[in-house]
Amino acid sequence: MDRLGPWTNPPRLAVAVSGGADSTALALLAQGWARDRGGDVTGYIVDHGLRAESRDEAATVAARLAGRGISSRILTLQGLGPPALQEKARAARYQALGAAARADGRLHLLLGHHAGDQAETVAMRAARGPHGLEGMAAWSARADIVVLRPLLSCPPETLRVWLAEQAMAWVEDTSNANTAFERVRIRRSGEGVPPVDSSARQAEEGEGAEFLARHGVLRPEGFALLDAAAAPLAALAALLRVLGGASYPPPRAATARLAAQLRPATLGGVRIVPAGRLGPGWLLAREPAAMAAPVASVPGAQWDGRFQLNAAVPGGMLGGLGAAAAKFPKFNDLPALVLRSQPCLRDAEGRLEFPVPAVFSPPAPATSLPFFS
Repeated sequence: MDRLGPWTNPPRLAVAVSGGADSTALALLAQGWARDRGGDVTGYIVDHGLRAESRDEAATVAARLAGRGISSRILTLQGLGPPALQEKARAARYQALGAAARADGRLHLLLGHHAGDQAETVAMRAARGPHGLEGMAAWSARADIVVLRPLLSCPPETLRVWLAEQAMAWVEDTSNANTAFERVRIRRSGEGVPPVDSSARQAEEGEGAEFLARHGVLRPEGFALLDAAAAPLAALAALLRVLGGASYPPPRAATARLAAQLRPATLGGVRIVPAGRLGPGWLLAREPAAMAAPVASVPGAQWDGRFQLNAAVPGGMLGGLGAAAAKFPKFNDLPALVLRSQPCLRDAEGRLEFPVPAVFSPPAPATSLPFFS
């Protein structure tokens, strides 16, 4: 744990707890570590609401944690269903966990992925390119939390033996036997792959971060400027990911071709055009045609993977300004491309409000490196 820091003082940790052996062991281990340093742990139990008994199961997990002095919250998801159920559930789960951690003022969110999960992940990602062989990161930054996986080197059998020694019960997830899921098939076949060394990727990301510090400007309106004719692959990939509101950058080969010679183009839902009156180099901004559909304007609403609403308009919708940008000439200090991709609110009668109390908050920062080697 110490090498995953630095930590808040005292450490106040959030742990995602499914009730399975891995996350249950992590909750107990994290509690002991935090308590020794004057801190505490809160468990977040996600109820996906997909089975009638899931609510009672979540309550059982909460009771078990309480029996060990660990407070917890049950986060109930709604609206999940096919198609792509597993992908939807994963995205909703991470969004709920991150929102809960932010609301509770907990910077660090711990996940219970172990060595077996890592080997399966590497096997699943191997087809995506060489970086997939590095597996899951032990340390990764999100918009305003840090996600940690302290157990990546720990075999699952070791965790179960330790839990038994602690006389702590856990539940077995029935989905772990469902061969409809790729991960389960890999687990049963024994075709998991150990991760390769990630030092080359860390060096590449470090080069990209240094380049952006020298040659880039990322604006809170959700656009960027680059005063260079070319860019390191990692730097351009990071900007395209952030400005496009995506969790992952566009395909590596296409990004590499564009990074070698910056030019007018659209990639990953981001347009690259000459910076014009904003200076030398290039302007990178969201392609208005690629913006997401409007979402309900509830507090904390996330739109287009880029903006988070900090207030509510009852019955309103948060979406892109688009062609309505022409109605706001006083904002002509922003390039037209940028203005069209700004968030606005529309009420039930179609009345438009702009600007709005929304902040640029992509899924993860453009650059972030762990504090350990």
